[in-house]
Amino acid sequence: MLMLGFAGFMGILKIVLMALAAFGLADAAFRREDAFRAADKQNKVFWLIILGIALVVSYLFSLLSILPIAGAVASIVYLVDVRPALQQVGGGRGWGRRRGGSSSDGPYGPYNGGR
Repeated sequence: MLMLGFAGFMGILKIVLMALAAFGLADAAFRREDAFRAADKQNKVFWLIILGIALVVSYLFSLLSILPIAGAVASIVYLVDVRPALQQVGGGRGWGRRRGGSSSDGPYGPYNGGR
């Protein structure tokens, strides 16, 4: 009974780690290359490769080995460090990013109609 509960927990944890890596991979794919350079992070291809490997490793290997743990660390580093830096330099709209301002804003600020 206890082993069944542990296996269920490990299965859920594996799905969570795969979702984390998949979200990071998709987010990095939609970012612009120059945003990575402007944020002084590794380039886009590097993060795509690392997060892709993290996704594949979390799918193929058991969570009790070191490879899925390394993939989880890479995914967390991307989401906690790289992604906020990319959002700060304006590296594309990304996922869930809102566009500020109103519909009357022009390229140099709000348009007041000559008032």
